[in-house]
Amino acid sequence: MSKILVIDDERSIRNTLKDILEYEKYEVDLAEDGTKGIEKIRTAEYDIVLCDIKMPGLDGIEVLERLVVLAPDTPVVMISGHGNIDTAVDSIKKGAFDYIEKPLDLNRLLITIRNAMDKSTLVTETKILKKKVNKKFEIIGESKAITEVIQMADRVAPTDARVLITGANGSGKELVARRIHDHSNRASGPFVEVNCAAIPSELIESELFGHEKGAFTSAVKQRKGKFEQANGGTLFLDEIGDMSLSAQAKVLRALQESIISRVGGDKHINVDVRVVAATNKNLADEIDQNKFREDLYHRLSVILIRVPTLNERIEDVPLLASHFIKQICGEYGMQEKSISDKAIKELQKINWTGNIREFRNVIERLIILCDKEITDADVIKFAAPLK
Repeated sequence: MSKILVIDDERSIRNTLKDILEYEKYEVDLAEDGTKGIEKIRTAEYDIVLCDIKMPGLDGIEVLERLVVLAPDTPVVMISGHGNIDTAVDSIKKGAFDYIEKPLDLNRLLITIRNAMDKSTLVTETKILKKKVNKKFEIIGESKAITEVIQMADRVAPTDARVLITGANGSGKELVARRIHDHSNRASGPFVEVNCAAIPSELIESELFGHEKGAFTSAVKQRKGKFEQANGGTLFLDEIGDMSLSAQAKVLRALQESIISRVGGDKHINVDVRVVAATNKNLADEIDQNKFREDLYHRLSVILIRVPTLNERIEDVPLLASHFIKQICGEYGMQEKSISDKAIKELQKINWTGNIREFRNVIERLIILCDKEITDADVIKFAAPLK
């Protein structure tokens, strides 16, 4: 049952609203002034707050300002018999969901409450989905090697310093990038990923900077690039070592000036983007071979983070196995399987050339092919790596 708090200094209004809302199957709490309303908010959770504006002591606007801090996700509907357009606008600007004048129109009130409930439900669902997404990209491990990476990521996250993440394929470079974003001041902004290795060299500039209509044969309409899409957030340039030299030059300019131009256009567009890059290549060798710009390397590598291979953190195998078993069984909707200590030891003997990506695939294979418990014999039989 949805719970509503009514804050109003008029007893008749409070009681009338209580009767109406309880008839509509809502649970209702009452507060006769702003101070008592704040006290109730501190001790209980409400789906909606209905708050009068003109009250002795704390008035409705002061209550609203405090509620926005105390319960930012709770919709507040302001009600008043002395209001005007300026009062309504001021309420909305300060965070109210809606404003209703007295005498209250019952239909308008109930529709507003339903709309506020929909918003409250969406906020809750969004939080749940974000938790699930964050869980998916969680860095698992307690080894010294991965703990140092996590500590470095957390230390650099609150700054706007550019980060270059290096490491082998499948080692978890994207997870480090996402952790930096999620722990930064830009966490509420977008996280936009570009796999530079997966985009043809002739299209990478359009992908990054966008294009104007008619810029090339297939450019039938204007398109925003990843830099614009990531405005106010983080742009993750994965496998940047595979980017063409011409695109590197444009990225360098964007980093230097925080300005881009779409392909086929001459308009300068300001962008506020934090760039985190990753590569599995040795960029020093790429620079020596004139395949990567040294000036871009120095722009990107304010902070360097190297992600260890799974073989360098083999003591994390038990935690990783437990994590992936729970995750994969949940995805398949099956009962969670167990894994024996001997099976873990067999997994630790394997040379994981594909790192975490390969390890997860092997765990998924074992879950599909094995009985309730994954044994050492199962690992020997099914987890054979490429030879």
